[in-house]
Amino acid sequence: MVRTRFAPSPTGFLHIGGARTALFNWAYARHHGGKFILRVEDTDLERSTEASVQAILEGMTWLGLDWDEGPFYQMQRLSRYEEIAQQLLKDGHAYWCYASKEELEQMREAQRARGEKPRYDGRWRESKETPPAGVKPVLRFKNPLEGDVVWEDLVKGEICIANQELDDLVLLRADGVPTYNFGVVIDDLDMNITHVIRGDDHVNNTPRQINLYQAIGAVLPRFGHLPMILGHDGERLSKRHGAVSVTQYRDDGFLPESMINYLSRLGWSHGNEEIFSSEQMIEWFELDHISRSPARFDGDKLLWLNQHYLKEADSGRMADLLMPLLHQRDCHPETGGPVLAEVIELLRSRTHLLPELADSSVYFYRHIHASPELAGQHLTQEARMILKDLLQSFEACDWNAVSLAQLLKETAAKHGVKMGQVGIPLRVAVCGEPQTPAIDRVLEMIGREEVIQRLAHTLL
Repeated sequence: MVRTRFAPSPTGFLHIGGARTALFNWAYARHHGGKFILRVEDTDLERSTEASVQAILEGMTWLGLDWDEGPFYQMQRLSRYEEIAQQLLKDGHAYWCYASKEELEQMREAQRARGEKPRYDGRWRESKETPPAGVKPVLRFKNPLEGDVVWEDLVKGEICIANQELDDLVLLRADGVPTYNFGVVIDDLDMNITHVIRGDDHVNNTPRQINLYQAIGAVLPRFGHLPMILGHDGERLSKRHGAVSVTQYRDDGFLPESMINYLSRLGWSHGNEEIFSSEQMIEWFELDHISRSPARFDGDKLLWLNQHYLKEADSGRMADLLMPLLHQRDCHPETGGPVLAEVIELLRSRTHLLPELADSSVYFYRHIHASPELAGQHLTQEARMILKDLLQSFEACDWNAVSLAQLLKETAAKHGVKMGQVGIPLRVAVCGEPQTPAIDRVLEMIGREEVIQRLAHTLL
């Protein structure tokens, strides 16, 4: 059975790159009827926080990336790492290193001065010296000195790295906490992970991990390394490109289905399909459709996708999402005014984000007074005469969009003006802005009594 995992470090929020990695692991497991495991790699004691853990879980839940097992926490598994470390030590695959931080820095400085790549020189690998008093050692792995590490990467193809390029990595720090490369191997082994799908910034870690698997005598998982995500300008993705946390996108008014659709297309494709559901992605997802080239983040395309999903989403669900935003804007659809779902149907094709939709809905639930600039431009003496005429006509006319549209046409003809010279001042007076959807439908939805009240107030 296919078993994939997502193993974030809780030193920050869930960002675009991590979310894509989680998505691809989730989709691969779902496609093959396997299991998706969530593991929290919290051994960076200085930077890991519970707030980051919760933000990661919250982001994944919002995206709908449900996990089958976990979350597992590395700091709850220290005894297991110690057990394997002692076995490696016993089998001659590891040794205690007593080199101090000062020694190691002097060693690296000397190597740099000679034009060499800074690396541990193995000084305690075969040492028979008496350990220095008072020094807590680290446990290092005896990396093979010769040969190559070769694997068939599921995304990049064959990769070969010489063992001479690798030094003896630390397995356990002096405080007994495992390093990344040690902890991840034991975790993946114990959790029966069959496919390790992660960013290509881990390519250099993979040969070290393969050597560890072989020293333990374990079966290797398959490895696949995803190309990085770049900004629109080809530079490494950062906050200035819009690479904020996933939950920030939620708070900014994006729908999870638009994020999933967009993340899916960052380095993966299925023919020329641009818009598809999570279910379709699961059906189509295979690793051989992942590009070997870096993906580029395009905020405009994400906005375009979100507009599409805003137009397609169920009106009742949209109303639930919009209600708290309207409360923030001192609007309370539950106590009066048009049905919110109907307002959404009228407005959503004109907006890209939920807050924009909320802003566009406000005038349906409370009177927004036009700014002095707008009033001065559109509520002229001539316009006020037309609005006074309308105010009288509104008292008796049938209150539906068809009748209102006919009344506005007749009023324009009566005053010898174009429809815009009626509609725009009316919008400014009733809605506080010069542009709205069809004004006859807007008036119908706001309601006769409220429209008359707003007009009368404007004309005082």
